[in-house]
Amino acid sequence: MNREDMLARLIAQAAAEGAELITLRAVVEEASELGATRALARLRLADDKAQEDLGELRELLGAWRTAKASAWKAAVEWIARGAMALLLIGIAFRLGVPGMLK
Repeated sequence: MNREDMLARLIAQAAAEGAELITLRAVVEEASELGATRALARLRLADDKAQEDLGELRELLGAWRTAKASAWKAAVEWIARGAMALLLIGIAFRLGVPGMLK
């Protein structure tokens, strides 16, 4: 049973025992808010600068992804150029260009 099912069953049980649904929803909402606040505090993201820090981390991650993509693209281009150069050298030797130069 997952947490959503457990929560739904608890709400149904409390409603069956006489608690009002709106009160139960309010309790769940407050508990969720408290849990989220605790989780953020444990991650040390509860201060005023946390949103700014997360924005900076997202920018840094975006820059890293861009740099990584550029590096891979450059590496593939260099490998392709090297392969083309080797192909041209092979064709030149096949045609006897070194003998023509003497």
